[in-house]
Amino acid sequence: MHRISVIAAASLFAVAAQAQSQAQSQPASPAYGQQLEGFAYPHEVHHLALQSQGQTLSMAYMDIQADRPNGRTAVLMHGKNFCGATWEATIDTLRAQGYRVIVPDQIGFCKSSKPANYQYSFHQLAHNTHALLAKLGIERSIVVGHSMGGMLAARYALQYPDATQALVMVNPLGLEDWKAKGVPYRSIDQWYASELRTSFDSIKKYQLNTYYAGQWKPEYDRWVSMGAGMYLGKGKARVAWNQALTYDMIYTQPVVYEFGQIKTPTLLLIGARDNTAPGKDGASPEVAATLGKYPELGPATARAIPGARLVMFPELGHAPQIQDPDAFHRELLKGLAALGS
Repeated sequence: MHRISVIAAASLFAVAAQAQSQAQSQPASPAYGQQLEGFAYPHEVHHLALQSQGQTLSMAYMDIQADRPNGRTAVLMHGKNFCGATWEATIDTLRAQGYRVIVPDQIGFCKSSKPANYQYSFHQLAHNTHALLAKLGIERSIVVGHSMGGMLAARYALQYPDATQALVMVNPLGLEDWKAKGVPYRSIDQWYASELRTSFDSIKKYQLNTYYAGQWKPEYDRWVSMGAGMYLGKGKARVAWNQALTYDMIYTQPVVYEFGQIKTPTLLLIGARDNTAPGKDGASPEVAATLGKYPELGPATARAIPGARLVMFPELGHAPQIQDPDAFHRELLKGLAALGS
């Protein structure tokens, strides 16, 4: 048994070395390291020493105070291929309206720890976030989640309803059960091998086709460099491993079946040209054609969550807060006012 595990580990890290060599032949991107060392965030980054699963981990976060506080706190949860920094414009908008804004990087992502071993679940990430807010003395907050962060925000609202003043989901994943629809299972080792091939070009190609409906702006390159930079240098294998583990979490832990149990006032902000569906590339053409249809998924989710408000952006994709920040923030503030938040 021990010999088999050693051989498996050697095989995995041989793949890592091969991918590292390939990456070095690609166009240069800044090397930020496995915790985004050297990539500047828009506000000061703090770190919480988090005791979790028998180890001490570092959870990075920004805590932005308003000049004229309105007494409310917004917690911004990033997506899988995003980081706390990508909320930059939203932070500024909410702060100007008097909100205190907390922006964590979840464990396994961005400036937070990438543990060698961790059992990822949305329950665990919600627990970590709740521990951070408790440390900061925040009892209730408005939870805003984008993409994978939307799945996490939904889980947080279900897990901590009394601590959730309002729930905002921005093009969340998990509006459908990909496994039930026919997307085949991909092992963590398979995800890991795929992640090791990540580069600036592969990230940009994926985001162009999936996130921005084929329309690219030069300012998006900054966020591509942010993601690609974590895969450069000696921390590449650890970053890829954590990304593989979290892909498994997304596939195996759908929240769609529990939407009817959400009691928190909810706002859905949906870019209708989104077609995101993790694992879709491994599905048959017939199955793939049924996935990621946000013009249908948005209204269906609004009907499933009691009293949810829905705003659709017909021309925007997976990241409306980046693609058209003015339109997005106008609807965000209007929606929060309507929810009494």
